[in-house]
Amino acid sequence: MKGGIKLDWPARKKIAIGAARGLDFLHHSCIPHIIHRDMKSSNVLLDENLEARVSDFGMARLMNAMDTHLSVSTLAGTPRYVPPEYYQSFRCTTKGDVYSYGVILLELLTGKQPTDSVDFGDNNLVGWVKQHAKLKISDVFDPDLMKDPCLEVELLQHLRIACECLDDRPWRRPTMIQVLAMFRELQKDDEDTELDSFSLVDVNVEELPDQQV
Repeated sequence: MKGGIKLDWPARKKIAIGAARGLDFLHHSCIPHIIHRDMKSSNVLLDENLEARVSDFGMARLMNAMDTHLSVSTLAGTPRYVPPEYYQSFRCTTKGDVYSYGVILLELLTGKQPTDSVDFGDNNLVGWVKQHAKLKISDVFDPDLMKDPCLEVELLQHLRIACECLDDRPWRRPTMIQVLAMFRELQKDDEDTELDSFSLVDVNVEELPDQQV
């Protein structure tokens, strides 16, 4: 929801693509690369056209392109968005941001926040979705989206991308370049695709840091 208004699927998909573009720019085009470390839905800002911008770089860190990870002294991020490996070591990577992005994509698909539903019990959004994967997976989608039965296949395709981002094993998660490639693949036959004119000129970030925080 945005300002109390429920978003339809094309709007949610546009937001997902915009946020992915922003992270892709940070991870792969910025030199040195940038790990956001606090990717969450409230850090994805929308303008009046629902163009998404990644914001809030208070926990961001710069990483040399030759490095595989950064060693940090404290755990960063917001609970329910933090990847499981961050609780086991003080090493952060771009794949941690990918996990957090997967949570945001789940929010767009389910209409639920990571901890906001009585449906979760002692679980959270990620665990709840994975639990339903063993039952009837379509039950996780926002009922407002499921009013259009023609959307189910597309929603399932996007859920697959989210689940790849949420793999417990960071090395199995896609990069943000690969995430965008998956979106392109899904939309290659769509005449109104958001990615036809994809360009890094539109970097989709706010307040890009000019030095390590």
